[in-house]
Amino acid sequence: MLKKEKREDMVPLPDYEPLFREEAEHKEGISLRFFVKLWKKHLGMLIKSTILFIAKHSSFWMVPIITANIINLATAGGEGVMSKMFLNFAVLCIFLFANIPLNYVYAKYVSKTLRTISAGLRSSLIRKLQHLSITYYKDIETGRVQSKFIRDVEMIELLNSQFIKVIIHAVVSVIFGVIVALYKSPMIAPFFLFVIPANVSVARIFRKRMKKNNAELRKQSEQVSTSMTNMMELIPVTKAHGLENQEIENITGKIEVLKNKGVSLDVTNEFFASIVFVLTQLMSCLCLIYSGWLAYIGKIQVGDIVVFQSYFSMVTNNVNALVNILPEMTKGFESIRSVSEILLSDDIEDNRGKIKLRYVHGTVHFDNVSYRYPGTNEDVIKNMTLHVEPGECIAFVGASGSGKSTVMNMIIGFLKATKGTISIDGKPMDTLNLSKYRKFISVVPQTSILFPGTIKENIVYGLKSYTQEELDRAVEMANINEFIKDLPKGLDTKIGEHGDKLSGGQKQRISIARAIIRNPQIIILDEATSALDNISEYQVQKAISSLIKDKTTFIVAHRLSTIRDADRIVVMDKGEIIEMGTYNELMDKKGRFFELKSLSDLNENASLGLKSE
Repeated sequence: MLKKEKREDMVPLPDYEPLFREEAEHKEGISLRFFVKLWKKHLGMLIKSTILFIAKHSSFWMVPIITANIINLATAGGEGVMSKMFLNFAVLCIFLFANIPLNYVYAKYVSKTLRTISAGLRSSLIRKLQHLSITYYKDIETGRVQSKFIRDVEMIELLNSQFIKVIIHAVVSVIFGVIVALYKSPMIAPFFLFVIPANVSVARIFRKRMKKNNAELRKQSEQVSTSMTNMMELIPVTKAHGLENQEIENITGKIEVLKNKGVSLDVTNEFFASIVFVLTQLMSCLCLIYSGWLAYIGKIQVGDIVVFQSYFSMVTNNVNALVNILPEMTKGFESIRSVSEILLSDDIEDNRGKIKLRYVHGTVHFDNVSYRYPGTNEDVIKNMTLHVEPGECIAFVGASGSGKSTVMNMIIGFLKATKGTISIDGKPMDTLNLSKYRKFISVVPQTSILFPGTIKENIVYGLKSYTQEELDRAVEMANINEFIKDLPKGLDTKIGEHGDKLSGGQKQRISIARAIIRNPQIIILDEATSALDNISEYQVQKAISSLIKDKTTFIVAHRLSTIRDADRIVVMDKGEIIEMGTYNELMDKKGRFFELKSLSDLNENASLGLKSE
């Protein structure tokens, strides 16, 4: 038995969707409110990291005090000066050497805290993306999702890092500096207290402009990411039609807009930083002159000038740091809003409390079913009634847009009937846990969905365990042996992105092997051979015959000659069943199916004629 490797050291990651959900009613302030609740959830980690910071940073705070003590001892003179100086020096050495182990412990703990939060956020997004419905993905571009998962999560990581490494550090340092100033001389303390509101006032002036610029930059970045994804998908079409320059101009234009948005944001941020710098340096100079004057008139000791100037510089630098990270924090809060678009989406497939099927016999009943896509005014499936028994093979035919693929998506459970009931083995689908139900079905689409691994990895995708006999049987039944014998590594051959190293027929047979090894009870073939040449189609049809034996099967057919053996053929038009019967019954009737078959024959003959020429 081959089993999926199991990690023994894995621990559950935190799920942050509930925190976003709690703030869903406060969308205007959701980013800040979520941020506060996030750290409230990890309050113990925050307190411990703050204590570790105070312990390891105490050496920096002691340097100005001990320096001032030594200067004051030197200027005052008297008995035992040198011993007192060496005592101060010894105390300083203890603090300095203690910084090494304390800093190591602090760095390790903070890193673990931040990595846990980031991993939890990514895990929450993956969990939500897996539970969102198929219709959600029809309304959002892949590039936007990728941008949110990569860029926005990185910005939130940076925001969290700044909070614990800059904001907490700065706040603690400012509080310590103000306390020392008040203790040493209440006359100097107002300088320390005034620097905070002065910088905050400047920040408030720029906050709205920076928030707007960050929102525009984020949206334009998502557009560029989406355009890049589309460009990569369209490269074969672009090159085939000589449209390279047009695509370059299109993407370059959007990159130019992104550049301009970025320049606007950078200029605003730098202008803001320069004003803060000038303000704090002016105040620092005033503090130096004032403390020098107090020492001159004998109100403070000369060495205390070092304390006041060092601590004022420390306070102003930390307040400056707090104000200067505002632009980056604004980006982080904007990214929280961006991520919330996914985590707050209600377009999910909720399986909580629903029936978990242990087995599926394959009875599928449509009772007066209609379906209408969200935001439209017309049903694409209208009052459909169809009863399918276990083991039956049902083929659906009709013109494009007649509703065939919609019916398949409803059987899979991707789409829910807006009227009527679809039942599986007598149980309405809206009462079923669809994730468990889908373990008993397999889908072979028109376009094979493969990932850039080996042939074997694509066949056994998602299986926790399987036997070598099951794998060999699936390979044989799907007629994969016919082409892997010529591959250098057989089943372990890498197939490239989307399986681009294989032909269409070879890719389809891998999809069929993937279906066979799961031993499904319900099979859906959505135009599985329509894009293949005649030779590939023959090979795939042989594989399909092995797959569907004794299984409930639904086939959407493009080439009508491939469904002669179906138990029933359902002819659809504008979402309605207009004919139903066996192949011979419908041909004898000479109705719509007969017309479609005649047209299909003409198209096939014309295609063969072109190939012979």
